[in-house]
Amino acid sequence: MSKITNLFLRYIFLVLVALPNLYLFYFLFTPTTLYPIYFILQFFYEISLNGDIISVGKFSIELIGACIGGSAYYLLLILNLSTSEIKLKKRIKMILISFGLFLILNILRIILLSFMFLSGSAWFSLTHELFWYVGSVIFVVGIWIFEVKFFKIKKIPVYSDLKFLWNKIK
Repeated sequence: MSKITNLFLRYIFLVLVALPNLYLFYFLFTPTTLYPIYFILQFFYEISLNGDIISVGKFSIELIGACIGGSAYYLLLILNLSTSEIKLKKRIKMILISFGLFLILNILRIILLSFMFLSGSAWFSLTHELFWYVGSVIFVVGIWIFEVKFFKIKKIPVYSDLKFLWNKIK
């Protein structure tokens, strides 16, 4: 496959994945986030699950789309697919590892916040907002930096593709 075809296919795939409002990410990662949280919390509390709402006594924890982090998974996919010169097998491995790491971190984040909420911690709101505004970005950037170092990635997302195209045009 030529470099131009590879580049075209990578970016078309990114557009197609995003078109249905990131539905694919929420479809895949809502249950894979919700059920482990439910499983872990049931060791500590008498709980029930109704849709995406975990009920603990008089409290309810609703996992909305932002909790699942569909846009964070998409950003990880963008970083991966907009980086040139990665062989397909390595690229798939990188995507799976980055999604797996984010899923684990996200589950741990939600469990921590659940414990704080259910215990009535005065720090819950601040911690929730910090995770909301800063935490996911730190998770995504940290995962990407880890992958760049671990997989020895030398190219820069988007920039390397633009540089390649510019050189082709010249």
